Amino acid sequence: METHNLSCAICLDRFKVPVTIPCGHTFCRDCITTHWDTKSRSDIGPHCPICNEKFPTRPILKRNVSLSVLAEATANSAGAFGRDTVPVMRGDMARATPLILCDRHKKSLVYYCRKDNMCVCCECAISECKNHEKVLVEAEKENRELLLRKKSVEVGICMEETERSITELTENITKAKVTLQQTSHWVNAKFSMLLKVLAEKQESTENFIEQEKEASLSQVEARLEELQERAKQLGERQSQIATLRNLPDIQLIQESRLVEVPRMKDIPVDVTPNLQERLSGVTDVLSRISKLVSEDLEKAVSTAVGQDKQGSPQDKRPVLAVVPSPAAPCHPTGKEGLSEYRCTLTFDPRTANGHLLLCQENLRAEHLTSGPRPVPAHEARFDHTWQVLCFQGFKHGKHYWELELSKPWAYLGVRRCEGHGSQMICDLRGHPQEGKGEKVHGGNERSVLEPPAG
Repeated sequence: METHNLSCAICLDRFKVPVTIPCGHTFCRDCITTHWDTKSRSDIGPHCPICNEKFPTRPILKRNVSLSVLAEATANSAGAFGRDTVPVMRGDMARATPLILCDRHKKSLVYYCRKDNMCVCCECAISECKNHEKVLVEAEKENRELLLRKKSVEVGICMEETERSITELTENITKAKVTLQQTSHWVNAKFSMLLKVLAEKQESTENFIEQEKEASLSQVEARLEELQERAKQLGERQSQIATLRNLPDIQLIQESRLVEVPRMKDIPVDVTPNLQERLSGVTDVLSRISKLVSEDLEKAVSTAVGQDKQGSPQDKRPVLAVVPSPAAPCHPTGKEGLSEYRCTLTFDPRTANGHLLLCQENLRAEHLTSGPRPVPAHEARFDHTWQVLCFQGFKHGKHYWELELSKPWAYLGVRRCEGHGSQMICDLRGHPQEGKGEKVHGGNERSVLEPPAG
């Protein structure tokens, strides 16, 4: 830009606080004020020294910001500091580090060209970038700092989600270990009831369980390590952003484009060991063998010695069983619309009273006629009532499942658990042999099933 374009028409020197009057001409604020104070006659009033346009009242003088920046930048790069000296901006920009000069014109970089994505001097702004969108460096810095803050928030959200995933996966791994350990105990208990000839199969099956447990847990623990590594990388990215925010203006603008919020693939946090499914054949055989030994054999012996006085164990065997397969529902009449809410429940062995035996992959509960079995202590276990809770729970929504009841009776129901041990009870009573039941809610009791006709 030519020097005379940045000069005041009154003092013929470079603009000092340039102001623009209504006619469009620009002067130094002190020059035009002095001109009006000393040379404007009271009968003429204030006017423009160049075009002589008259104003009814003295105009309010407002600083021409763009021209001020150009004049100051041109003055700083005019050679007053020498060729090897890097000038420093004044005013608000004095807090920044020393400026970087334009490679072509050796002048201060005062504009940012958004089309070329680079900082330019005043001469580049009116030549190469004449028709491009340009903003002052300070404005672009504020914009980039805002973008960095947004990216920092996004990274923070990703970190929180990752931490939640780590916590959830850790809890699920713990639950999986408990389930796997319970399955191992159950298999050992079954094998201990069999003859000595089954010891070899017991050992081989137990070895398989240990291998499966190690294999299944190694997979989910690998996912946990991946999540932990992700959290570490996100922390490093957050530190990188914090470092960039302390960089000089130009370097911050240049380096901030390199910061990207990483795209993260979903890592499943569910732990669903399929040990029970893999062992379904073995457990089915063990259940049948156990039935032969503990029920059919007992019945045969009792009948042979004449001790069958209280009825067959078959009459007291299962208390209740969840219908195992959702693929073949047996909906009651008028319940066809419930199919979409159907779910399969399994009993929680941690809550089962010692007088109950769970089998068929925790889908069946049986009364033990021989007395309670030893069970490990657990805060959720029923101490006095012969009951068991399901493993699944629901916080909201509609759910439908079916149960099979056997003789002589059973308590069923749904309720919110407010305690543990003997304080947990259910609210429905079923009498399948009579075809009726009662519902108890809030101390009120009423029939929910009518006896069969005839």
